[in-house]
Amino acid sequence: MMKGRKLTLLFGLLALLLLMPGQSFAQNLRVEGKVLDELGEGMIGAGVVIQGTTTGTITDFDGNFVLPSVPRGAILEISSVGYVTQEVQVTGQTLIITLEPDTRALDEAVVIAYGQQKKVTITGAVSAVGGDDLLKAPVANVANALQGNLPGVSAVQASGMPGADEPVIRIRGVGSLNSAEPLVLVDGVERSFSQLDANEIESISVLKDASATAVFGVRGANGVILVTTKRGTEGKASVTASASAAMQTISKFIDFADSYTYGKMWNYTAITDALPMDQWPGTASITDYSQYTNTGIRFSQEVMEHFRTGDMPNTFPSMDWIKYIMNDSAWQEQANVNVNGGTDRVRYFVSAGFLNQDSLFKTFSDNKNETFKYKRLNYRANLDIDVSKRSQISITLGGRMQDRNTMGGGEGFLFRYLQGATPYAGSGVDELGRHIVSDENIVGPYDRDALSNYYNLGYVTQSTNVLNFDIQYKLNMDFITKGLSFKVKGSYNSEYTAQKNRQNGYGTGVTYVATLVDGKEVLRKEGITWPIPYSEAKWGSRNWYAEASFDYNRKFGQHNIGALLLYNQSKTYYPWDSDESLYQSIPKGYVGLVGRITYDYATKYLLDFNIGYNGSENFAPDKRYGTFPSVSVGWIPSQESWWEPIKNVFGYLKLRASWGLVGNDNTNGARFLYLPGAWQYYKGSMTGNPQKRGANFGTSGDWLQAVRELTSGNPNVTWETASKINLGVDAGFFKDRLHAYVDFFWEDRKNILVSNAATLPAVTSLPSSYVNEGRVKNHGYEVTLNWEDKIGNVRYSISPNFSFARNEVVEMLEVTPLYDYLRHTGLPVGQPFGYDLFEFYQPGTEERYLATYGEPMPDQNIALKYGDAVYVDLNGDGVIDANDQKPLGYTTNPEITYSLNASIHWKGLDFSMLWTGADHVSRTLNGYFRAQFGSTNTSALTQWVADNSWTEDNPNAILPRISFTNQTHNNRDSQAWMIDSKYVRLKNVELGYTFNKPKAMPFFNYIRLYVSGQNLLTFSEFDGNDPEAPGSGLDYGVRYPMTRVVNIGAQLNF
Repeated sequence: MMKGRKLTLLFGLLALLLLMPGQSFAQNLRVEGKVLDELGEGMIGAGVVIQGTTTGTITDFDGNFVLPSVPRGAILEISSVGYVTQEVQVTGQTLIITLEPDTRALDEAVVIAYGQQKKVTITGAVSAVGGDDLLKAPVANVANALQGNLPGVSAVQASGMPGADEPVIRIRGVGSLNSAEPLVLVDGVERSFSQLDANEIESISVLKDASATAVFGVRGANGVILVTTKRGTEGKASVTASASAAMQTISKFIDFADSYTYGKMWNYTAITDALPMDQWPGTASITDYSQYTNTGIRFSQEVMEHFRTGDMPNTFPSMDWIKYIMNDSAWQEQANVNVNGGTDRVRYFVSAGFLNQDSLFKTFSDNKNETFKYKRLNYRANLDIDVSKRSQISITLGGRMQDRNTMGGGEGFLFRYLQGATPYAGSGVDELGRHIVSDENIVGPYDRDALSNYYNLGYVTQSTNVLNFDIQYKLNMDFITKGLSFKVKGSYNSEYTAQKNRQNGYGTGVTYVATLVDGKEVLRKEGITWPIPYSEAKWGSRNWYAEASFDYNRKFGQHNIGALLLYNQSKTYYPWDSDESLYQSIPKGYVGLVGRITYDYATKYLLDFNIGYNGSENFAPDKRYGTFPSVSVGWIPSQESWWEPIKNVFGYLKLRASWGLVGNDNTNGARFLYLPGAWQYYKGSMTGNPQKRGANFGTSGDWLQAVRELTSGNPNVTWETASKINLGVDAGFFKDRLHAYVDFFWEDRKNILVSNAATLPAVTSLPSSYVNEGRVKNHGYEVTLNWEDKIGNVRYSISPNFSFARNEVVEMLEVTPLYDYLRHTGLPVGQPFGYDLFEFYQPGTEERYLATYGEPMPDQNIALKYGDAVYVDLNGDGVIDANDQKPLGYTTNPEITYSLNASIHWKGLDFSMLWTGADHVSRTLNGYFRAQFGSTNTSALTQWVADNSWTEDNPNAILPRISFTNQTHNNRDSQAWMIDSKYVRLKNVELGYTFNKPKAMPFFNYIRLYVSGQNLLTFSEFDGNDPEAPGSGLDYGVRYPMTRVVNIGAQLNF
């Protein structure tokens, strides 16, 4: 009986076990649903997981999801970055879930100095741009994508050379007489970011006021750029692959006059110089030059006729050298593959990217290395490991390998001498590969043709390997007190370059001179072929950085308290210095201590206190360390109960104020400023530098060893400090559809490190030293608006911003000039000076001058002719000299920058564009623009100068008469050569379409196709060159031309 009961019970249990799966299966449901955002729009990529399991999915582009088997009554967790996670119980087969924004989660993404902070509690001036916005600009150098994306930040690009298109970045203008370069940190370590792959970047934050930068002390005076690379997130591996191909063309560049225009202007210049004004021809377009043969004209009637008709193009060429030596377009390709994912214990982000940038220059050579080109391979592996519940190790490995080619003598050499390429100097390379130049005895003297700047002059290849490695250990110390953590970090950076130099410095070798024999064109071979030499060079640099910190964050009811205590140290080996690398063998180091306390009550009343304590090698031990505090406060009135009635219209308001002190020890490369003067031994020689000649006695010709004082120390030199004040307002209107951000700032930089060279009498021959005598004040404001809304299924946003920054030199150790208007003190840093142009001389000029100034026209120190410049006598001594100069125009750093961002999204279609502009910015034209025919009167003439110079046909010109005899006078710095380089530019535009889970390729999560452009349109009053081109300085103000880029690409995710 007992045995039967046991068997019955056993079979019952087995039946129950067999029945349970069937019953469970019968209760499972196929659940379909849609996840919406606060605007009712479907959300792509939201996670939907069955609570307590790993079963789940993500929503498609329209926010839809399907779970094929969900137990009835199960809880679904729906989450998305920046939104509050919701839990929904399954009671049916269809669900509609609306997620609400989690402002606190969004705020956590804001990167600040040595950590992160909720955006709502930030009281300083911080701007940020996401990596996705950087990708909209099809640029090789990611720094060029900053312009227009961050208020108060200007990025002016002076060159488009592949691999060397670094922009000049300024944050809130210029506040010092020394370097105004901002500090750049990548993942918390001082590194360059311009050659990073934009696909690796999570965000870029810019810290602008003292409350945000004081903790950097010695290095934060010019603002700080924080670049954060992407890290892995928990979830299955997500692979994203992208590729694009772009066509580069010249956006705007210099045009040179053709041979006929060149000859016409040259001859007219010679005629007007030689003849009295009453014998001038009355026009620059002379048809018969035979009557002017005795005036020194260079081009005869016969030559001019050949130039005009172009009947003998080899002997009498008329070359558009820019068009001839440059391609209509050049390719630029980019590709990237990255993998993101991980478990709850290990998360990873791995990326590899490739860039190839071809040159716009033609090579005319069988050796394809004789050109400008750039190739770059970026790699990155970011790994986060939860070693235990309390500890985490983060490893960051990144770097790049790049090859850069430069042709001939490089960018500087090529563009410096391109001005000498007259249009009649040659006809290029013929189909047989012969380099044809003109016969100077027939066409007239010339400096060179354009090919002489690089044809057969070889090339230089530089291969560079950059390695960055970080390792960080973080320990949660809740076992001591809740909210406490400890972190230690070490970083190592190295850069190694191997150079192969195949530059030929002996000339272009064989040329073929196009000449005439018995009236027929023939070629005469000249010169010899020079072998291309070979040499190698290698160099490198390395540095390390270490930090250790305690971080505390805890909430007590409505009280939120945060604290940071951090020690850091860095060392750079083989640093460059400006004293002829005197101290290069001594590593350069920094040490610092950072403290921060943050407090807020109910996210309503906010207080931050920061302090940095830094040491510098440049100052004596008793002045070596500086303390840099800052304090900021904030209040959010919209969190008050009495604000509730107006929240529908005026939903958010935050008031911010900050003050702080930051420091600087940067003196453009000088080191150990406090040490006694250094002396240098050297062997004398017959050199142009009198300080290096030494002495020679007797007849042997041997120079004696000599010594000279190289530096002069100052034991009293100390920190340059900047006091900064920032007042800000953040506001939201119309249910947060409209946001406004306004900041006003003031900076007073004192004890600026300046050289005392201007105050040392020349007879002393003493080397200069640095002293704390400079002072600069800087002020301005920034306004950003952002409107986001939707019309039906169309979402759109418009975001303009406007920034203004103006500085004033209060003290710069200036020798007191004879007249107050000659003072640089009281003017912006870098203020250009020049002569005050009254008009170009013509009949009645004397009378007009007398009527305007009540004094006779001053002596211009030349025999004036029509079209010559007439300058104003500012000091009233009746003579024009160096004391008659005054401030002209603006500096090369724009005081005003502005931009307009706009975007539209409709289903899978997206469109965005960015307009940028600058105003209150000037360029002084030199080099290619003046002297007009070069220093030897044998160089090229720009078409802009030919069109705008004074002639009898063009009496209302903006440039003076071209003259050989009065060239120095007419080409003085004046309003004529100071151009207004304000501009408006369509910086980038992008149009894309996303196919979400395409049916033909279901293994892809999405496929995105897009087309984009960079620098597509530019509007500027100056049409002689790109408005951002330097205009003067290095390479005669002309560099590799800026490019317009049209790009097409695709992105896949699976």
